[in-house]
Amino acid sequence: MTLENVLAQIDADLSPATERLMELLRIQSISTDPAYKPECDKAADWLVADLLTIGIRAEKRPTPGHPMVVGHVGEDLNDVPHVLFYGHYDVQPVDPLDLWDNPPFEPKLEETANGTVIRGRGASDDKGQLMTFVEACRAWKAVHGTLPCRITFFFEGEEESGSPSLVPFMQENAAELKADLALICDTSMVSRGVPSISSQLRGMLKDEFTLVGPRIDLHSGHYGGPGLNPLREISRIVASFYDEETGKVAVDGFYEGVHEVPVDQLRQWEGCGFEEKEYLGNAGYTQAHGEKDYSILEQQWARPTLEVNGIWGGYNGAGSKTVIPSEAHCKITCRLVGDMDPDALRHKIRKHVEARLKPDTKVVWDNDLEGSGASVMNITRPEFESARCALSDEWQREAVFCGMGGSIPIAGFFKSVLDMDAMLVGYANEDDAIHSPNEKYDLKSFHKGIRSWARILDALTK
Repeated sequence: MTLENVLAQIDADLSPATERLMELLRIQSISTDPAYKPECDKAADWLVADLLTIGIRAEKRPTPGHPMVVGHVGEDLNDVPHVLFYGHYDVQPVDPLDLWDNPPFEPKLEETANGTVIRGRGASDDKGQLMTFVEACRAWKAVHGTLPCRITFFFEGEEESGSPSLVPFMQENAAELKADLALICDTSMVSRGVPSISSQLRGMLKDEFTLVGPRIDLHSGHYGGPGLNPLREISRIVASFYDEETGKVAVDGFYEGVHEVPVDQLRQWEGCGFEEKEYLGNAGYTQAHGEKDYSILEQQWARPTLEVNGIWGGYNGAGSKTVIPSEAHCKITCRLVGDMDPDALRHKIRKHVEARLKPDTKVVWDNDLEGSGASVMNITRPEFESARCALSDEWQREAVFCGMGGSIPIAGFFKSVLDMDAMLVGYANEDDAIHSPNEKYDLKSFHKGIRSWARILDALTK
């Protein structure tokens, strides 16, 4: 029996595999909202039960937050690679609900201009991607009776809520989780139909602050004019984060640790099939709005950002309420590259804000600190070239090493906690609307993703 038999099994089993994914998508595993804790438990139980049907020794492991799912197979095999596959079963909240065309946890197949898609929360991030690997293992086991190597399955339930239990769990179970290589399926293709291995990830820094002005909300007729308005002040400070002429962040020292992309790597990116017009059009843009003199791919993969994710305060109800609010609030995140230090950068941003405070206002900072540096993968390992060739064979298009604008801290944690390199292969598309209403995953991505993992497993064991 050969790889072709496994691929044929995957093709024959696509409909049942899609229905299994639909079952998982119906579980409302929103990790950020305590009201959905039972649903997160339910998703973990579902995954354990499914892994057991493939003959994988799996169990749900408790944490102070949502449970981990850990499974093992092939411990008795000698002289074979040991890989760990990571995915997460939790999903983002669904707000605003009124922008969904269908209920987010009632997944359905839908025909679009680009083919059939699986529509529902978590279809792309990350349940659909997670299940591509599980289904590849199911098909391999059905054909061969065993799997080709030793595999550890590691599924998290807090990725969308900051992963507070992840590092402690990895530290406590390091001996069990340690493998030769980690495989992660939580990324996208650089362009539709172009198989991609992410070779670098931006890091993340989160912060939040409140500007406090008058001791209470004030009547705007009595204090409008002489009174300091925190909403006006926070708008001024937010505007000062940016240089409108260059598109750069204007915080002193912000770019310390940022490196220019080598010319040879830029040439690779230029030929990777990325379509700027399609990328912008998917978001409703007509042009890029980032740093001048840098391509869109450089802006997305290799340049840092400071984004304002939310500003609020005052009256937001129906009609008008003539007040000067007592407080104004702002949430920010930064994407980090190179050797940027999240703790040092937090200090610089706070210093920037505090230096611009006017009399009669003060800033209160959130102390729920989160930050992780950027990650660069070791693509010189032979497994990376083997996987690249396997992907090229499946997609009939040269696979590429690419960057990624998002942040997946687990890749860095595998290195810092377990001293283990990670390979990131994903099949999502830019128009999947992850974290947004009407999230979807192309059925082609699901199908060929399963086939791709089968090919990669085959290549890694040769």
